[in-house]
Amino acid sequence: MEKKEILKEFGRNLKAERNRAGLSQEQLAEKIGLSYGQVIGTIERGETNTSLSVIVSIMDALDLDFEKLFDRKLIK
Repeated sequence: MEKKEILKEFGRNLKAERNRAGLSQEQLAEKIGLSYGQVIGTIERGETNTSLSVIVSIMDALDLDFEKLFDRKLIK
């Protein structure tokens, strides 16, 4: 799986989990200490390779394990 597809897969899963939690992009951004929700949108669309610290903050805010956001079995 190439890098762009990895980012898109992660983004799709993030969007699904954020929606399941009932949060808007703005609300999630605020919850993890980002200044605006547009950052969440770029992650969800696979347009940015975000930092590990942001990923950990997202997992904490949504009470998720990494496996919920990304299925490593898809990477071969």
